[in-house]
Amino acid sequence: MVEETEAGPGEELAIGAHWRRLVDGWAARSFLRSATDGTSISLEFDAQATGESATLRFTTTTRLLVAFMTDGHFVQQDQLAVAAAASNAWNAEQLLPTLAVWDVRGGRPFLAGACVLPLSCRMTQSDFNALADEWMEGGRLMFARCHQVFKL
Repeated sequence: MVEETEAGPGEELAIGAHWRRLVDGWAARSFLRSATDGTSISLEFDAQATGESATLRFTTTTRLLVAFMTDGHFVQQDQLAVAAAASNAWNAEQLLPTLAVWDVRGGRPFLAGACVLPLSCRMTQSDFNALADEWMEGGRLMFARCHQVFKL
């Protein structure tokens, strides 16, 4: 019997135990720059339509793997209503990543997307790569729409 730490290319891995390995494998395959700290892995990707980079940060809660993305643009106070409308429109049409205006009370709100996966599920590296590719492409489209359509 193969132990999970020795899983082969087609073996399913428990997300809760191996999320870092899966994220690192996807990042290496996608040639993404990454930085690791004690609780997360942050990756930079080209947001293409905006001409700038975006950050995709993987971390966990007690039950979820969370992929949180932002392009670093702050929303001005007079843009909050438009940003909320952009979030509602995106979420009604696309669902993933979920778009929100974050840190509204802190005075420096910004647009951010989030995707989640239960830590209890299992995936092969190949399946995780495909899912992470979809999340990243969704982020590109989300930020492009926010900048091009809503001028945020």
